[in-house]
Amino acid sequence: MTTLQSIEYERPLLYKEQDEAIFNTARYVIVEASTKSGKTVGCMTWLIEQALLHGTDGHNYWWVAPVFSQTKMVFKRMKRAIPKDLYRSNESELSLTFINGAVIHCKSGDNPDSLYGEDVYACVIDEATRCREDAWYAIRTTLTHTEGDIRIIGNVKGRRNWAYQLARRAEIGQQDWHYARITAYDAIKAGIISDDEIKDAKRTLPQNIFQELYEAIPSDDGGNPFGLDAIRNCIGEISNKAPAYWGWDLARSEDYTWGIALDEDMNVCRSERFQKSWAQTINTIVEMTDITPALIDATGVGDAVVEELQARLPRVEGFKFSASSKQQLMERLAIAITSKEVTFPDSLLVSELESFEYEYTRTGVRYSAPVGLHDDGVIALALAVYHCTHAPTIGIW
Repeated sequence: MTTLQSIEYERPLLYKEQDEAIFNTARYVIVEASTKSGKTVGCMTWLIEQALLHGTDGHNYWWVAPVFSQTKMVFKRMKRAIPKDLYRSNESELSLTFINGAVIHCKSGDNPDSLYGEDVYACVIDEATRCREDAWYAIRTTLTHTEGDIRIIGNVKGRRNWAYQLARRAEIGQQDWHYARITAYDAIKAGIISDDEIKDAKRTLPQNIFQELYEAIPSDDGGNPFGLDAIRNCIGEISNKAPAYWGWDLARSEDYTWGIALDEDMNVCRSERFQKSWAQTINTIVEMTDITPALIDATGVGDAVVEELQARLPRVEGFKFSASSKQQLMERLAIAITSKEVTFPDSLLVSELESFEYEYTRTGVRYSAPVGLHDDGVIALALAVYHCTHAPTIGIW
C-alpha cells in the first residue's frame, strides 16, 4: 500500500528583484549580484522547493560552491531554514534527505572529476566566478538525462572567466536562458542592506572593487585591485633622490626578500630583491636602510628578525600581517596607485602588480598573488607607501 503525503509549504518572503531573477520558467538562469543582496537565500529557497515539492525517492539536487568551507556554510544555513520534521541530515556527506525521498547534496567544485556520473534534477552553482570552468562542464553533464534546471549566481570578478561569458549569452536572450543583475541599491530599496553601510563601503574600498562587489559592474582586468590602466599610469623612471621610507618583505619558503624605498615625493628610488640566509638578510637590510625609517614584515619568523634589526637600527617598525591588516595595507596601496601618488619603474614589480588579485570572502577582501606567482614586491611597495602616509610610534604595528 502506498501512503500519500501532503506537504504544506509557505515560501519565505523575497523582494521583487530576488523573485524575478530566480523564480522564472527559464531552464538556465544566471544572476550577477551584489554581495549581501540575497542571492544565496533566494537560491536556497528555490532548490529546497525543487526537492521538496517536485522531488521523489532517489532524485538528487545539488548545491555546488567553489570550496568545502563555503559548501558547509550553506549546508548549515539550509538546516536552520527547514523544519526538522521534513528531513534527516548526513553530516559527513553534507546531504539532506526529505520525507519524499529527494536528496539535496552540498558539494565542492574544487575537484571537477568528482562531479561526473550522477543524474541531477536541479542545481545551484554558487560564487560561479570563483568556480573552475571544468566544474561547470561536469555539472552540465549531470543535467542531461533529467533535463534539470540550474541557477548560476555570484559576484562579478573581471571579464575573463566562464561565468561572465555565459552571462553575456544569457543577457542577449539566448533560448532557455535568463539573465538578471541585482545591485546593492536594489537590496537597499528592499530593506536588506542599509544605505549608510553601502556609503561606507564606497568610501573605504577601491572604486573597481566596490563596483564589482556592490554594483555588479565587472572590471576589465580580472579582479586586479589596482586597475591595469592605473598601474601603467604610475610607471616612470627610478628616482635618483635619497630614500625617505623603506618597505621590506621578508622571504618565505621559495619567496624573495624584497626592499623598496620611496623618496620624499613617493617615487621609487631603490629596489633590492634577493635570497640569502637570515644572517645575511639582516646585514643587507642594515646596510641598505641605515637611519631611514623602515616598515618591515614582522609576521612569524619576521618577528625575531625585526627585533634584531631594531637593536641595530634606530627607525625600524614591524608590521604583523593578518587578514584585516593586509586588507588595510593593500587598500592604501590601491588608493596611492589609482590617484597616482606613487611612481615606479617598468620592471618585475609592474608584472607582480598586474597579476595581483583580490577575492571576496565572508570575512572581507583577501589579497594575494595567483597560485604559483610571487607578491614580494607588491608587499614591499605597500609597506613603504603605508609607512610614509602614517605616523607610527616605534614598535610593532
